[in-house]
Amino acid sequence: MIFPFFRRRAQPDTISTLYGMIVAQARLPCFYRDYGVPDTVNGRFDLIVLHMSLFLRRLAHEPVTIRALGQGVFDQFCWDMEQNMREMGVGDLAVPKEMRGIGAAFYGRSQAYEAALGAADSAALTTALARNVYGQSTSQGAPQTPAAGRLAAYMHEVVGHLALQDGAAVARGELSFPDPAGVLMPRA
Repeated sequence: MIFPFFRRRAQPDTISTLYGMIVAQARLPCFYRDYGVPDTVNGRFDLIVLHMSLFLRRLAHEPVTIRALGQGVFDQFCWDMEQNMREMGVGDLAVPKEMRGIGAAFYGRSQAYEAALGAADSAALTTALARNVYGQSTSQGAPQTPAAGRLAAYMHEVVGHLALQDGAAVARGELSFPDPAGVLMPRA
């Protein structure tokens, strides 16, 4: 029968829902006000990448069917980035080159965060955040912003928070992040 094709979907678009939650978390004013993340196109991009990386890291521990959501959410991210570039006036001929740059930035940051989260000490994560989010040189002896340490503590909080969430619930579009305002600056 043809009528099933005209039926409305009973479930919301899970991929759009998950991506929307990631973007909403990355746009919380607390990050820009209290954490000192630059409230710029690049600062907002970096926070979306940070949350996307943590979300995809969480999905890596799920069965294949749930992990497949990660590709859909990543595709939604790419579509969103392309639309944003076009809205900012990037021409059709320049979009593919810009998208390659976005892809390289995403994978570079994701790998840096994954390696740093796997390290025994949090200094590697603080250094990666100082370089990527705060734009500070991380050469030996270069000062790091104290806010990078707080953002590193927040990332650890997110990892623990996401680990407690049921994979099936995430597959239904139920995702939550901890409140960044509740994460305090780590003590030295």
